[in-house]
Amino acid sequence: MSAAPMLPGVGSCGPAWRSQSRMEMSCFRTEVRMKSLQFSAPLPTPSIHVVTWNVASAAPPLDLSDLLQLNKENLSVDMYVIGLQEMNCGIMSLLSDTAFEDPWSSFFMDVLSPLTFVKVSSVRMQGLLLLFFAKHQHLPFVQILSTKSTPTGLFGYWGNKGGINICLKLYGYYVSIINCHLPPHMANNDQRLQHFDRILEMQNFEGQNIPNILDHDLILWFGDMNFRIEDFGLHFVRESIKNRCYSDLWEKDQLSIAKKHDPLLREFQEGPLLFPPTYKFDKNSNNYDTSEKKRKPAWTDRILWRLKRQPQANPHTPRLPAPHFCLTLRSYVSHMVYCISDHKPVTSTFDLELKPLVSAPLITLIPEGLWTMENDMLISYSLTPDFLSSPWDWIGLYKVGLRHINDYVSYVWVRDNQVSFNDGLSQVYFNVSDIPETEDQFLLCYYSNSLHSVVGISKPFKIQPGSSLAEDLLGEAQPHI
Repeated sequence: MSAAPMLPGVGSCGPAWRSQSRMEMSCFRTEVRMKSLQFSAPLPTPSIHVVTWNVASAAPPLDLSDLLQLNKENLSVDMYVIGLQEMNCGIMSLLSDTAFEDPWSSFFMDVLSPLTFVKVSSVRMQGLLLLFFAKHQHLPFVQILSTKSTPTGLFGYWGNKGGINICLKLYGYYVSIINCHLPPHMANNDQRLQHFDRILEMQNFEGQNIPNILDHDLILWFGDMNFRIEDFGLHFVRESIKNRCYSDLWEKDQLSIAKKHDPLLREFQEGPLLFPPTYKFDKNSNNYDTSEKKRKPAWTDRILWRLKRQPQANPHTPRLPAPHFCLTLRSYVSHMVYCISDHKPVTSTFDLELKPLVSAPLITLIPEGLWTMENDMLISYSLTPDFLSSPWDWIGLYKVGLRHINDYVSYVWVRDNQVSFNDGLSQVYFNVSDIPETEDQFLLCYYSNSLHSVVGISKPFKIQPGSSLAEDLLGEAQPHI
């Protein structure tokens, strides 16, 4: 997430607010809560839905409800992690996607934003795309630390193969998310494993005060890994799939074999492969490859995870209690309903049980008074000593259902629009001309430029139309929360 661009019409100097009465203006008081390591109750278990799909240059289909679990009666997802491979990366497509959102990102935002999911971060490398969405109430507890691309094609100079990474802190825990596309073909298994190691080695964060990736609390690693099924012939593999006898195929799966011999790879866990191999299909069908090549089906599309190693007990050193951080796999499935590609998408849903290391947002926005479309609007906030504000910090006004952090309807720089500062309390204002005349619900978000993240968010509220001001004031109306 990047800092907001300069918005025309927002000045750096404000009027003399002290002389105005409460009836002439409204205010938001911002209280900053200290980060705390004491917890009265554990956080409700958040869930993460992970998607990997080699889309073979196809455009998004009309309906992704099954892929995103939106067709379930009680949707229980807090965050979406979406990794695509082989997106259209022709010259014209890349130029268009540089100037505008790519079609897949736009589609996911269109579908998820009405459900209060916000695109928190994304990274693109040629045909690889990685997206991270979270419900807006989680935003103050998600800090994006780094995004990285690691090309491994053409001896590391070409990004048609490789991995892309988002490194973040989630409620104080380090999480790394990697989407990869490894070399194809049966004979290139050693090369796949070399690329796997290369991507892992390149996830260094020197000078960024971020621990080594192997010391992160969670690594989610997925993508088109291109591992194949060895030894068995095409007829045996297809008959096994037809009869749902997958156990023999597991024994010859190259990734499963590699995990038996590679100690580091063995630390990555995977759910049971209880779904048919996801490659290779004839496009627009559920038939395995009928071309002249007749490629043997394989589980090329995989989702792995790794939890941080726990230190070995030392008899001479008292062992500190480990932070409570536990991941449980709820589902691991493929989605045969989608036929736009020669791959079927694969998803996993995880329940994350944790005791947060950050229990309250750095800044808590609390609506107080009445906001109307007739008066400039004042925001009050205070800062704790451990939060370093920046002249480039800003507060954005958003409609509920925002797509991403730059999807504001208006914003103010916290220093340029500062009205007063005393006893740790700061005040900034929104110009009434920048406030939209609409009945929609709104949110306020405080964006920290140094942390590259939202550090405070308000509850939803409404801005009263000017014509109802007198009636609301006589009735001592409060904001709609």
